[in-house]
Amino acid sequence: MWWLVFAVFLYFACAALIIAEVFVPSGGIISLFALGCLIGGAAIFFGHSTTAGWIGVGTAVVMIPSALIIAYKIFPKTRFGKSVILTPPERQKGDAIPDTDELGEMLDAVGVVLTPLRPVGMCDFSGQRLECVAEGGYVDKDKKVKVINVESTQLTVRKIEVEES
Repeated sequence: MWWLVFAVFLYFACAALIIAEVFVPSGGIISLFALGCLIGGAAIFFGHSTTAGWIGVGTAVVMIPSALIIAYKIFPKTRFGKSVILTPPERQKGDAIPDTDELGEMLDAVGVVLTPLRPVGMCDFSGQRLECVAEGGYVDKDKKVKVINVESTQLTVRKIEVEES
């Protein structure tokens, strides 16, 4: 009966080594050891009998993916998992690009350049920060611009030399 315990242990070792391969840069050496554990476990099963061998292969086909799935479900909840997995950024209202309909209303709006437009940069339109493309190439910071074209989610602006009414 020891052969059964050892073969199942090799299958668990295979799953653990595959998980370790994700976190430890080894150039595939850990994967080779995992493959060795898998083959060793199957060899022990087949060494006992052909029927036990096929039952062992079936066990590996079910057990190893199940162990991996369980490990990856549990891992993010562990203290170590929380320290190595990045948390997604929190989106604040207004961070997203407005819908095309909302941008269509921006036509002829006047704003101030927040970052130099080379030709792309940020502009402020009454408290709403939007990415804009300058019509003429380069526009310095703090200059006034007017939206002359809205195409999809891209605003094209033109520098205002003299106050327009």
